[in-house]
Amino acid sequence: MGERLVLDGCTVVTMDAARSEHATGHVVVDGTRITAVGSGRYVPGPDDVGRDVRVVDARACVATPGLVDTHNHLYQWATRGLACDSTLFEWLTTLYPVWGGIDEDTTHAAAAAGLGWLARTGCTTSMDHHYVFPHGGGDLLGAEVAAAREVGVRFLATRGSMDLGRSRGGLPPDHVVEEIDDILAASVEAIDRHHDPSPDATVRVGLAPCSPFSVTGDLLRESAALARGRGVRLHTHLAETTDEAAYCRERFGMTPVEYMASVGWLGDDVWFAHGIHFDDPAIATLARTGSGVAHCPSSNARLGAGIARARALRDAGVPVGLGVDGPASNEASSMLEEARHALLLARAVGGPTALTVRDALEVATIGGARVLGWDDQIGSLEPGKLADVALWRVDGLAHGDIVDPVAGLVLGDRPPLALLLVGGRPVVSDDRLVAVDEESLGRALRSASTGLLERAGVLA
Repeated sequence: MGERLVLDGCTVVTMDAARSEHATGHVVVDGTRITAVGSGRYVPGPDDVGRDVRVVDARACVATPGLVDTHNHLYQWATRGLACDSTLFEWLTTLYPVWGGIDEDTTHAAAAAGLGWLARTGCTTSMDHHYVFPHGGGDLLGAEVAAAREVGVRFLATRGSMDLGRSRGGLPPDHVVEEIDDILAASVEAIDRHHDPSPDATVRVGLAPCSPFSVTGDLLRESAALARGRGVRLHTHLAETTDEAAYCRERFGMTPVEYMASVGWLGDDVWFAHGIHFDDPAIATLARTGSGVAHCPSSNARLGAGIARARALRDAGVPVGLGVDGPASNEASSMLEEARHALLLARAVGGPTALTVRDALEVATIGGARVLGWDDQIGSLEPGKLADVALWRVDGLAHGDIVDPVAGLVLGDRPPLALLLVGGRPVVSDDRLVAVDEESLGRALRSASTGLLERAGVLA
């Protein structure tokens, strides 16, 4: 038998179906999976005899499920800090020409740095929506998958796409769009190469045409058919701005959700990023079909796009998770900060009961796992699930006197991570990455960013 790991004496916030919490408890990990969670200190049993048992003194800590990021654009780590005071469409118009110069090396450096920082903020599972594939750029999706394996996080890579350039009424410049046949062929290749449907998977694949204003209806329909034929999930941006809603009305004579329904893009295998401007009928449709939403409060606020109706979505039964979105519109890219911002923005418009501290942690963990279709394996601390665990130190100056540990996590500053486990393997220890050198990630990112910006003429 392999090593048994015991996190002993910590406060345990399980996010199981009963939302059980233990003021003093323990979590037992055997191999890749959790085998026991309970109240009180760990008591060795007969099956500990003759095996290697490592007990971690976690009395100064809070154990939660690893956080789950449901929307990101990792390549944007190379373009942070640009167009800081722009609307979404202005921001995209500024940055598309820069992103048109990304390549495999840039993408790998950006993804490794981004995933490393996400791990440092308690994230054990991230997805990525990569939709910019310049001609001659190399294997960009493969570069991201390699970065995820190096850092050690669980990863849902979505093969994004754009086939509606500016000359045909779309927003992106023509040189960053692809032909539909090329997109579909690349989507099949991505699934064949990277998708692992097994319960212990660390990498899965989805399909993610970019948005209603950058893809054709044919691409949406054919991507949906391909994804469902291969058993993978579907993702896109939707209802992020009032401009997008106006675009859908003018071009299709429909609301964004009505348009998605018309191209077969509703169901429990679909989730939409942002969803800021869903009206009551749209929310009811999402709830009825089981379609999920990736709520991105920090990015939405940074771009001035609005505040998603998180309380109304949750009350209706819509699956809701959190996303940091691309770091070019959320330079902090902290999953724990997203939980706090989700709570604060919901309360700013809906009052102090619009989202509780436990609601905020829920959407960051089991809610996100449900949105990604992974909640049977991750998102909560309970026997049988994969051992994706964040162990937060809360005995320092910033947290030592906060009575409610969940309030300390959500409302307080980000505490240091004593340990972050992904499938039982340490990814962060004592608030430092384990498998990769943070300084090396930083150097590689700075070099990649400088080269990209110089090629685009942003830096002289």
